Amino acid sequence: MNVLILGSGGREHAFTYKLTQSKKISQVFVAPGNAGTANIAKNVNINPTDFNAIKNLVLTNAIEMVIVGPEAPLVEGVHDFFLADNDLKNIPVIGPKKDGALLEGSKDFSKKFMQKYGIPTAKYQSFNKNNLELGYQFLETLSPPYVLKADGLAAGKGVLILNSIEEAKAELKEMVSNQKFGEASTTVVIEEFLKGIELSVFVLTDGKSYKILPSAKDYKRIGEGDTGLNTGGMGAISPVPFADKSFLKKVEDLIVKPTIDGLQKEGIDYRGFIFIGLMNDNGNPSVVEYNVRMGDPETEVVLPRVESDLLDLFEGVAHQNLEEKSFSVTSKTATTVMLVSGGYPEAYEKGHEISGLENVKDSIVFHAGTNNINDKVVTSGGRVMAITSMADTIEEALEKSYDSINKIHFNKMNYRKDIGFDL
Repeated sequence: MNVLILGSGGREHAFTYKLTQSKKISQVFVAPGNAGTANIAKNVNINPTDFNAIKNLVLTNAIEMVIVGPEAPLVEGVHDFFLADNDLKNIPVIGPKKDGALLEGSKDFSKKFMQKYGIPTAKYQSFNKNNLELGYQFLETLSPPYVLKADGLAAGKGVLILNSIEEAKAELKEMVSNQKFGEASTTVVIEEFLKGIELSVFVLTDGKSYKILPSAKDYKRIGEGDTGLNTGGMGAISPVPFADKSFLKKVEDLIVKPTIDGLQKEGIDYRGFIFIGLMNDNGNPSVVEYNVRMGDPETEVVLPRVESDLLDLFEGVAHQNLEEKSFSVTSKTATTVMLVSGGYPEAYEKGHEISGLENVKDSIVFHAGTNNINDKVVTSGGRVMAITSMADTIEEALEKSYDSINKIHFNKMNYRKDIGFDL
């Protein structure tokens, strides 16, 4: 079978790595891909939201399945585009249609959904420029810190956590009246701050049944000890030690089952991943947010632990017989450490040559922001690559990742030396 993966990051390299291990695979295409996917698949320079170019690629190369990595093509309706086209409608897309993608595409929709189906989450209200004064009043009822979320997609930058009520009010006005995050902040969700330890649980569903993938914890801040600016993620660990069987049973009963049941009751035929960002407050899970795709860099520690054939699971999603598919996960721990460009998450340089990759033997190198230029691998993004290792313990896996990092070099390379420090 020929398959197409949409996206260009570490998550998509991890998908490619896992799918190329399947005996059912003939050829994997990645659009646009990176220097890592180019080594094991065929990159095609197409934007994941250019649906007509994707159609042409699919028909020209007899592609029989499309796996969507990032959220933007899902929110913009790539799945709906396929279903509405006579030439494409029988080609399965792994990822929800527009209605399901609202779980991530609209914070207001997802909070209403959780409230309607009794899924534990922070109390909240939504506001726009027409009821700004009510927003100020709602802020007065909360204790700091104050959480403001742009309703729409804002490239991961639309969430503010503020300690001063004056600052919260000023930022709320800036978001709704002056469109600080563009269209995304026309509506803003204000919610109470959830205390506890964050983790993520990933679910693969065919709309009826589901498989719960390994739990993972990622590290968002640029600086050691979780300090400094937020990033797309500086590293991750799976499984999460405190997410034991009884906690995960609560997650399944209180969150996963009501989410799948709620989607069915809403008439949403959801086929793909649901990423559930959770807060563990003394053993009680609450939902921080839904995403409608796998996380990055969590994918780079979750997929290497899945022992089953990923293509077989995706076929189960496409044909709605996922419950019949065998699913197993290794007991080993996976850790990943992200190498980033100097200056990230603010201004950074691109085009620096990366050396030493051929010396890495004990880890998997998942490329994210890389490119091939004149037969050399160079940096092309803020997050450059994720170095993933497997071992019996977190300590052993991290030691492997850091040993491997010592063999890799590029100008102004930066990474956190304390991933897993809190576990």
